[in-house]
Amino acid sequence: MLDLDWSSIPGALPILAAGMRVTLTITLTAILAGLAWGTLLALARLSGRRLLAWLAAAYVNLFRSIPLVLVILWFYLIVPALLGELGLAHGGDVRLTAALVAFALFEAAYYAEIIRAGIQSVPRRQHEAALALGLTQGQAMRLVILPQALRNMLPLLLTQAIVLFQDSSLVYVIGLADFFGTAYKIGDRDGRLVELLLFAGAVYFILGFGASLLVRRLGKGTS
Repeated sequence: MLDLDWSSIPGALPILAAGMRVTLTITLTAILAGLAWGTLLALARLSGRRLLAWLAAAYVNLFRSIPLVLVILWFYLIVPALLGELGLAHGGDVRLTAALVAFALFEAAYYAEIIRAGIQSVPRRQHEAALALGLTQGQAMRLVILPQALRNMLPLLLTQAIVLFQDSSLVYVIGLADFFGTAYKIGDRDGRLVELLLFAGAVYFILGFGASLLVRRLGKGTS
């Protein structure tokens, strides 16, 4: 039977909180940047311009076919070299910068498909009616189509955000001190790895399960 000792956790809470801030920074940045870039990718795929649609599809298929951990490692190696080539000094932790770029670009591919499906779920007659009222293509998309599409795709967007929050733990491969990485290091240092990993798992479960309940509730409200 395991002899569990949880005494090291209370003293480690400030450090774990700092790790959680890193995790949330990655998650929120990737959501916002991924939504912005993903929306542009979705619109490009639906634009009817063959080259633009092909480039957007190639981007989406590329990132959806590669493990996220590889993308993180690629940008960890590329970002410092790229900044050096441009003659730019990088302040702060380059690992965090690499993680933010990698997650944002990776998640954009998944958000693009969700947004594209959401736009296509809006009846075509809505678009035709907007044009008949004198709106331009851009105004019709911005004022009529996207608001309706957002309501349809909100549960999927939130579900992807939960997956993103969980996947943020993969930054351990570049030594970034996120919540999981911090818990692992403290547990290894204090000889209480099992306890710290169980605690980290419980925190991920509580936050993830709570968010999934919210998604379920919103899904019922939009159905």
